[in-house]
Amino acid sequence: MKSQGEFRMSKRTSGRMGKQSVTVIGLGPMGRAMVNTFLENGHEVTVWNRTASKAEELVVRGATQAHTVEDALAANELIVLSLTDYDAVYAILEPVAASLSGKVIANLSSDTPDKARGAATWAAGHGAKHLTGGVQVPPPLIGKPGSATYYSGPRDVFEAHEDTLKVLTDADYRGEDAGLAAMYYQAQMTIFWTTMLSYYQTLALGRANGVSAKELLPYATMMTSMMPHFLELYAEHVDSATYPGDVDRLAMGAASVDHVLHTHRDAGVSTVLPAAVAEIFRAGMDRGFAENSFSSLIEVLKKPSV
Repeated sequence: MKSQGEFRMSKRTSGRMGKQSVTVIGLGPMGRAMVNTFLENGHEVTVWNRTASKAEELVVRGATQAHTVEDALAANELIVLSLTDYDAVYAILEPVAASLSGKVIANLSSDTPDKARGAATWAAGHGAKHLTGGVQVPPPLIGKPGSATYYSGPRDVFEAHEDTLKVLTDADYRGEDAGLAAMYYQAQMTIFWTTMLSYYQTLALGRANGVSAKELLPYATMMTSMMPHFLELYAEHVDSATYPGDVDRLAMGAASVDHVLHTHRDAGVSTVLPAAVAEIFRAGMDRGFAENSFSSLIEVLKKPSV
């Protein structure tokens, strides 16, 4: 006869071929991709979603549909959340907080680092352990080679569930601070969104001058291919807090940015983005960095010293 501790362990690790069973809450495109990937890799999956009909196809494929959030939480120790933001997390879990004790919440919902830290504290107050996750790929790449997710939170909790989480993507553990995974994720999104906007800005300029997106594409690709060199160089500047003007000078960059702004204005396209860039360059000039590298603009952007 099994002891109580043995029963708890066998329940936690039960599943196809002895693989850990998991609950997934939130069945948007990302959540559905996660459930399908778990199923394809032999894991038993319990699912719950506000709109129950979103689970129908997953149930056909082998998932178990929980009729209530309490049932979804009771089914497994590991609870994977794939929701729009942390407000949605609280809206679903706060009414059933008494059911969270002993659970591990792998929160793969997007939000700010401070909200992730707050969620970890909130979960701990209800007897649960919280892992923050930041998924770096879109739904079609879940389960595919080269995909990855940032994680942060208690190391022992991460390591205990690492193999299961790696079914979805590779796992890049960033440390104990619950906010770090969210910070890394939002940092990547900062690069992605601003880079894509600059690309669209370029295409708008080209279109205004009778040049198609297809014609500009190889030149945009060439420019982005040079970026790793600059990223490495300027990372050294920023970490050492030295901004030598031996390769470039902010004054020259400011003149170039001004030309970019006028070019877009003359073309009749939106100048919101280039005007914002020009404003940051002017702030650097006003701070006296004209003869420094334009990496000195980190001094304009960073959090002021206390």
